Amino acid sequence: MRHNLDISVLELLASKICHDLISPIGAVNNGLEILEDMGGGDEVTELIAFSAGQASAKLQAFRMAYGAGGADASLKPEDVHKSVNALISGDGKVTQNWDPYGDMGYEDRPDGFCKILMCAILQALDCLPKGGELIVQAGDKRGSTDVIVSGENAAPREKVAEALSLGLPQNMLEPKYIHAYTSGLLADKYGFKLFLSHGVPGSVTINIVHPAA
Repeated sequence: MRHNLDISVLELLASKICHDLISPIGAVNNGLEILEDMGGGDEVTELIAFSAGQASAKLQAFRMAYGAGGADASLKPEDVHKSVNALISGDGKVTQNWDPYGDMGYEDRPDGFCKILMCAILQALDCLPKGGELIVQAGDKRGSTDVIVSGENAAPREKVAEALSLGLPQNMLEPKYIHAYTSGLLADKYGFKLFLSHGVPGSVTINIVHPAA
């Protein structure tokens, strides 16, 4: 008998993978701190620390985007902002210019909003090959949020917009489209829709819409 894999199962799987990997990476960071306290801070140690920090930041962001805990009602836009800041601070190529305490387009945030926001931000950052700026703000209509990135050569990969809207057939999926397609599936589960536009050169916008909000 064949079983269709529910997206909730994938969320739980992502939670477990991220949880299991975060602990050993955290241990590496702790060990490096001890080594530095003992006077062992050199270029190799700094490189390991940087790599471990980046891995930890990515896991935290992936956990929020893909894991079941990302839909926790206690998560707030400031948690997303903090996680993204850790993600982009390593090389300093991207800057955030948005207020996580500001208007996100909703009187009351719908369930799963921060999860879908993180999904949209990760996709938007993938559109910045040479770095740039990230902005999150209320959309033109209530019940919508715009995630905007701008920078040199900012553009989405081909077919990403189709993947986000779930218009890309599964037999055409490739690794470079899987985040967009998974984001579309998660958005659909929580009642959101994602729309990508690239009408202005050097700028990409992902519009998050919750029709019922």
